[in-house]
Amino acid sequence: MNALAATNRNFKLASRLLGLDSKLEKSLLIPFREIKVECTIPKDDGTLASFVGFRVQHDNARGPMKGGIRYHPEVEPDEVNALAQLMTWKTAVAKIPYGGAKGGIGCDPSELSISELERLTRVFTQKIHDLIGIHTDVPAPDMGTGPQTMAWMLDEYSKFHGHSPAVVTGKPIDLGGSLGRDAATGRGVLFATEALLNEHGMSISGQRFAIQGFGNVGSWAAKLISEKGGNIVAVSDVTGAIKNKNGIDILGLLEHVEENRGIKGFDGADSIDTDSILVEDCDILVPAALGGVINRENANEIKAKFIIEGANHPTDPEADEILRRKGVVILPDIYANSGGVTVSYFEWVQNIQGFMWNEEKVNKELKTYMTRGFKDLKEMCTTHSCDLRMGAFTLGINRVAQATTIRGWGS
Repeated sequence: MNALAATNRNFKLASRLLGLDSKLEKSLLIPFREIKVECTIPKDDGTLASFVGFRVQHDNARGPMKGGIRYHPEVEPDEVNALAQLMTWKTAVAKIPYGGAKGGIGCDPSELSISELERLTRVFTQKIHDLIGIHTDVPAPDMGTGPQTMAWMLDEYSKFHGHSPAVVTGKPIDLGGSLGRDAATGRGVLFATEALLNEHGMSISGQRFAIQGFGNVGSWAAKLISEKGGNIVAVSDVTGAIKNKNGIDILGLLEHVEENRGIKGFDGADSIDTDSILVEDCDILVPAALGGVINRENANEIKAKFIIEGANHPTDPEADEILRRKGVVILPDIYANSGGVTVSYFEWVQNIQGFMWNEEKVNKELKTYMTRGFKDLKEMCTTHSCDLRMGAFTLGINRVAQATTIRGWGS
């Protein structure tokens, strides 16, 4: 089941629990706008290269649409549609005044030079600048993009609309980016994990963690969890996987990754097969890489008691059912990894106010939002006698449905 089919399935299940009528269901599911553009650029060798860019604007009932821009060879319409829809529910779960969007360009950023990436970003921005905006649609970084990409987007957009720092988030600090944004998704994973474990009368200290993915989300989550006394026993990234049952030295690993551009070759742990990271012996598994990695092929072998979804859609519906029967508690992506979009909201607020916060305030506000989000999610679980995933979906969809109905759009 691809990401869009799985997302639609979860929507239908949550809609049934909420008792939404078919008219409102259809209104909530159909995207507001889908954009597909050709981006042709001169390469450094003088030849021309063409790429396809996408932006799906899913819903704006609760505010401007919000979502990342990813550069990846496998960017395609169904995936972008699914991720845009997930952003609509995620911003509603987080109770921030946004709708959902997602975008991307089908390219391999590792095969493009810095100047080629800049040209590609500027051409893409030229094609969509009239369709995004501070109070319309606010892009952010995603897989294969980062603060520099946002800086190019901001600069290109500003040529048409004047200086507009709030049009994108995840910017460099010198262009109006927020302190704490870089760590935000990983820190949100920490706060979400703390909230879940607290519900079970447990704490992070002494728990054994396996983390799949050591990019921005996974590395920050590992660092912050280890600072709280969590024992990181296994880690993987695109270069390989490692484990140490006594715990991996995360600060040492971060230094190694900085120098070697990957965890491969780290001598403080044993090398293992990359695919085995998900089935390693641990208490808490954090998938923080790609979607669809937990499926019916490996779900029965997973030993973790808790799964914290740091990535978008890492668990297939079939695996969900297998794990539920095994008693594994899954904290869903639309809550667990919402720290990034929450601090993006803080950045947007700071840009509009023209008044920047210190990092302590950013982190304090993030903890408040994540703690409140878990409480709201649990209340929906109690109301509808459902698991955490359906609790999150019913919470997000209900908030969007209410806004849609109040506006008079759902009738």
